[in-house]
Amino acid sequence: MRILFISNDLIAGNLARRLVDEGHEVKLYVHERARRGNLDFIVPKTTNWKAELPWVGKNGLIVFDDVGWGKEQSKLRKQGYTVFGGSVEGDRLETDREYAQIIFSKYGLKTKETKDFEAMYDAIEYVEKNPKAWVVKQNGHASKSINYVGFFEDGRDVLSVLKNYLTNPKINKERITLQEKINGIEIGVGRYFNGTDWVGPIEFNIEHKKFFPGDIGPTTSEMGTLAWYSEDENNKLFKEVLNPLAPYLREIDFRGDFEINCIVDEEGAWPLEATPRFGSPIIHLHDEIHVSPWGEFLYAVARGEKYDLKYKKGYGLVVLIAVPPFPYTKKEPSSEFYGMNVFFHNLTGEDPEHIHFEEISRDVDNVNQFYISDNRGYVLYVTGMGETLPLAIEDTYNRIDKVIIPKMIYRNDVGRRFMDRDEKRLRDWGYL
Repeated sequence: MRILFISNDLIAGNLARRLVDEGHEVKLYVHERARRGNLDFIVPKTTNWKAELPWVGKNGLIVFDDVGWGKEQSKLRKQGYTVFGGSVEGDRLETDREYAQIIFSKYGLKTKETKDFEAMYDAIEYVEKNPKAWVVKQNGHASKSINYVGFFEDGRDVLSVLKNYLTNPKINKERITLQEKINGIEIGVGRYFNGTDWVGPIEFNIEHKKFFPGDIGPTTSEMGTLAWYSEDENNKLFKEVLNPLAPYLREIDFRGDFEINCIVDEEGAWPLEATPRFGSPIIHLHDEIHVSPWGEFLYAVARGEKYDLKYKKGYGLVVLIAVPPFPYTKKEPSSEFYGMNVFFHNLTGEDPEHIHFEEISRDVDNVNQFYISDNRGYVLYVTGMGETLPLAIEDTYNRIDKVIIPKMIYRNDVGRRFMDRDEKRLRDWGYL
C-alpha cells in the first residue's frame, strides 16, 4: 500500500519506519524544516506533501501524526482520500485547554478551574486576585520547560515564577494556561476511534515527566512511560473519563488515537488535558504492544471500520535516551552531539525492533552505522515488555545497556513508583 506520512516534528516518525519495514511504499513529509535531516536513508521523504496526492491516490493511506492539520484532513476526506488523524475540533481540544474543559464538563466529566492567557501579565494579575496552588502549562505539546506545579496554597511561588518569565523576552510572549492544582495520581486512558466507535483495547499509561529519578527536577516532555492494555469496558476510569466522550468524537468525525490525562483521587478522576493525536513516547509503546500489522490497523481506523487488534498481554515500558541540550533548548543551530555515532552493542534476536528512532539517520557510506542527526537531544527510545511489571522493567533496562551514546541521559526508575506505591492506591479507589 502507498502511504503518505505527514508529520510536524517527527512525534511519531519511527512509525513511518515501521510501515517501511512492513513492506509499504512510504513517503514522509516533515513540516519543520529544522527536523528534516532526521531518518535520512531510513525512510523515503518528500518536501511537498500536496504534490504527492496523485501518487498516494484514493486507494492509499494518508497518516497525520500531529494536531494542526484539521482543515486539510476534512478537505482530503471530502475529496475521497483515506485519512488517519484528527479533525478541526479535535485539534482545538489540545490547543485550547480552557475550551477542552468546557467540552469535558458538557459530557459529564469532573473539571477544575482552567484559564488560558494570551499575555503573561494577565496571568500574573489573575493569580494575585485568585490566590491558590496553580499549575502553569503551555498549550499543545511545545517544550514543557516553562511548566511548573505550584506548591503554596496562596500561589506565591507561581507568582514568582510568572514574574520571572515576564522579564524573559523568549518566554513572556508564550500563551499559557493556569489550571487549579489537584493532589492525586496522574494516569492516562486512551483508545483509537474510527469516526463512529472505539477500535481495539483500552490503553492505560503512567507518565514520568520529571528529568531526574525520584520525580525531581524540571518538567520535560516525557522521560518514559509505563502502559498496559485492557478490554474491560467496565473499568471505572474508562467509564468515567473516556467513554462519555464517544458521542463528541463521533460528532467531530475523529479518526485516530485519543487520550485523556487525569489526576485521580478519592473524589474521582479529574481530566487535565486531551491528546487527540499520537502521543510521544506512548506511540513507541503501542509499537511494542501491538502484534497486528500497523498498515492494516491504521487503514481500518481511517476507513471507519472495525478491527480486531492483536496485542501482547502484560506491561510495557518505554524510556527516552537523550543527550544535551535536552531538556532545554539551545540558541546555537548545532550542538557538540550533532553527527556523533550511535552504537549498539551485542544486540540479539529481536532487539532492534525495540529501539525506536527520532533524531537518528543512517550513514550513507555504511548502512550499519547510525548517527545523531539533530540538535534537540531526543535521540531514540527503548521499549520492553513483561507479563509482570518487574519483568518489563528488567527487559527494558537490559536492552538499554546495549545502547552506547557518549553522555547519554535517561531515567533508571521508570515504572517503579507505580509498582511501589501508586498501583495499590488506584486499586483501593477502584480504578484498577
